[in-house]
Amino acid sequence: MAGPVDWGLAERVAVRVAGHEPLAASYHYAGLAVDFAELTAQAEDLVERATGLRSTAGAARARVVDRDEWIGANLASFQRLLRPLTDRLAAQVDGRHRPALAGAASRKAAGVELGALLGWMATRVLGQYDLLVVEDAAEDDQDVVYFLGPNVLALERRYGFPPREFRLWLALHEVTHRAQFTGVPWLRPHFLSLVNRTLSAVDPDPRRFVDAVARVVDELRQGHNPLDDGGLAALVAGADQRDLLGRIGGMMSLLEGHGDVTMDRAGEGHVPSAPRFSRALRQRRRAGGMAKAVQKAIGIEAKMNQYAQGESFITYVERHGGPGALEAAWRGPEWLPTMAEIRAPQEWLDRVRLSEELVG
Repeated sequence: MAGPVDWGLAERVAVRVAGHEPLAASYHYAGLAVDFAELTAQAEDLVERATGLRSTAGAARARVVDRDEWIGANLASFQRLLRPLTDRLAAQVDGRHRPALAGAASRKAAGVELGALLGWMATRVLGQYDLLVVEDAAEDDQDVVYFLGPNVLALERRYGFPPREFRLWLALHEVTHRAQFTGVPWLRPHFLSLVNRTLSAVDPDPRRFVDAVARVVDELRQGHNPLDDGGLAALVAGADQRDLLGRIGGMMSLLEGHGDVTMDRAGEGHVPSAPRFSRALRQRRRAGGMAKAVQKAIGIEAKMNQYAQGESFITYVERHGGPGALEAAWRGPEWLPTMAEIRAPQEWLDRVRLSEELVG
């Protein structure tokens, strides 16, 4: 039974959309692997000292990839992540017992859309920790910290960044994410369970999508863009899914904010240019024009907001709860902040204090 996505077409489209950065063929590219291997090890030590999170999965492994390689790795992860949904779509049958939504036209359309998204992202991403376990992938391809060499070189050249400093700074952020997911034993399975539950509850009825578009038009007339809250996925979600998306959003805001805060703290004294790097990347995140519209539609704009909201949450919690207050978030899933609590951190502090009093 054919699946609802033409994954081969998705890869071809993504590679074409991503294009090739000329610096990928320069002599500068050869030194990236050596640099990131060394700097990732240094970053891991600095992050552990700054956060107290120790990975239970051994030393971090850095891998420098080009855009094509990053696309291939992420397609494998996408297939793993989307399996609860794609399996359901592929299993649907029409009156003649043929797979619904899995015809050639639908599969190709889905492949083109996914490929275009991945191709565009491949021009923007600098580093990524791949937390998914892909069952049919080699062990050497699991638990890898990726760095997109062409994009790193292009940004260093554009802003005149000192390469070693900038690469250590990037490594600090990605290694922090690895420390979160491998140093907090319950975090990875909890995250995957939330995603699987969300996808398993998706209603594949295309009428929901049409209704969502109508809601966008109606709310735009009232001066509010509903895409700001998570893209089309949030609009087609039912009440239960919105609750799950809120929990996922709160968790990811915490993790992204924690990544940025740790990047600066762990790099203090080692990355003198960190404020300059931070300003440049924040400016880069604030895309304009068509790029901003694309980000809103697919929910990336909401993800970008997670960095700022997460940092604000952590700043408030540490200021009003004390330096160690944030450690409560790593105790278990029930201690994680919701999206509403990320926006109102005193509510999370009050909930934590109440829980501790009841336990005590």
